[in-house]
This record gives sequence, structure tokens and C-alpha cells, in this order.
Amino acid sequence: MALQEEFEKQGLWLFRYRGVLPIIILVIGFVLFIQTELNPDSFFLKNSPYEIYFEMFCLAIGLFGLFIRICVIGFTPKNTSGRTVKNQVADTLNTKGMYSLVRHPLYVGNYFMWLGPAILSGNFWFVVAFSLSYWVYYERIMYAEEQFLRNKFGSIYADWSNKVPAFVPDFKNFIKADLSLSWKKVVRKEITGIFVLFAIFFVFDYVGVYLKNDEAPNPFLLYSMIFLLIAIVIIKIIKKKTDWLKQENR
Repeated sequence: MALQEEFEKQGLWLFRYRGVLPIIILVIGFVLFIQTELNPDSFFLKNSPYEIYFEMFCLAIGLFGLFIRICVIGFTPKNTSGRTVKNQVADTLNTKGMYSLVRHPLYVGNYFMWLGPAILSGNFWFVVAFSLSYWVYYERIMYAEEQFLRNKFGSIYADWSNKVPAFVPDFKNFIKADLSLSWKKVVRKEITGIFVLFAIFFVFDYVGVYLKNDEAPNPFLLYSMIFLLIAIVIIKIIKKKTDWLKQENR
């Protein structure tokens, strides 16, 4: 099998199991986090007055990734992506907004979203390994997706891809999106992801407090998680009982 077909085949398979990578990252990162908590001398910020700021810095990185996802999802129309590569839906080619900066903005957002917990582990080499693994993993997926878009849109896709980088944004190419930001779509699509991110940081923080016999976990993480959990329940009820969160072509 030629390398081109091999990359596409691997990309299709990896896309199907793309939810596995975050779980692996979390498990390894959690183990390393516990190791760092038990051996605070291995990381200079542990048990220092700056540890709380480091934790919030890591959370900010994760939230930055979610912000990128919101900027992508909130401005794109309906039927421009799919749940599987083989059954992709692409009525139009996204070339404006975040897609004028980088060809795969959602994967850029995912990277920063998971980079936060990876850094929280306090292990530099794990962060390096995560970044390299993420690139190899998603490079195949991006290749398979681009094969689909190239076959469907032909020269239109070729012209766009020649100007827009795959993963590292080029801000000089920015073109404003045609649609306005759809908060309804953002709420529908991203509220669970925001909750999961806060829940991950709360669990890490709680375990750290338990191992160090501190008095209480970070109240900001606790209250944020509770608030988001209540919001998810309310949103699910609204989606089931009303059409308030539905929006034409979004």
C-alpha cells in the first residue's frame, strides 16, 4: 500500500477512536500529578505560595483551547462537518473566520484544552511527549479529512489550502466570518466540554489537597463545577421541552 493510502487509512481509524487519546493523557497525567504531589521536590512550584497561580495558569490554557473551539463552532453554518470521516457532511467549504487562519482550528483548540491538564502534571517531559503524540495522532486524522475535502471541492480546496497553514495560524490571512456568533449553538455544543475541563481540574486539586492534608480544595473550581452542572441540567431540560436553543442553519 502506498504511503498516501496508508496515511488515509490510519487517519480513518484514528478518527473513529479519537476519544481514546484524551483518556490516555488524563490517566498518565494523573499518575504523574500524584507522583509530583508525593515528591514535591521534583517540581519547584509545589508547596510554594505560587502553586495556586500555576494551577490557574494551567486552567487558563485549557480555557483558551475552549475559547478557540467556541470561535470556530459559533461562527460556522450547519452541515460543514461529520461525526465520522467516511460520512463527512460538507455542503460548503469553511474558509473564513478561524478557517482563514488555520485549516484545522478545532484541533488547535483541542490541543490547548488538553495541554492545560498535561502541564498541571508538573512533568516537563510528559508535556513534550504529549505534544509529539498529539501531532502524530492528529496529523493522520487531518490527512484523511483533507483527502475528503480535496475530492469534493477540488481546485477550491487546493487554492485555500495553499494559502492557509494546517495547524500553526497565520494571522495576516484573517477574513471575517459571514455569520454572526451563535451563542445558542455554542451552548448546545460546548457546555459539557467546559464542565469536563473544570471537573478534571477539581479532581486534580482535590486529590492534591487530600495527599497534602490541606483544609479544603480550591473553592473557585468547586463552585464553578457545581454551577456548570446545574447549567447542563437546565440546558438539557430546555432542549427537551422547547425549541429555544434551535437556530436555522446553525
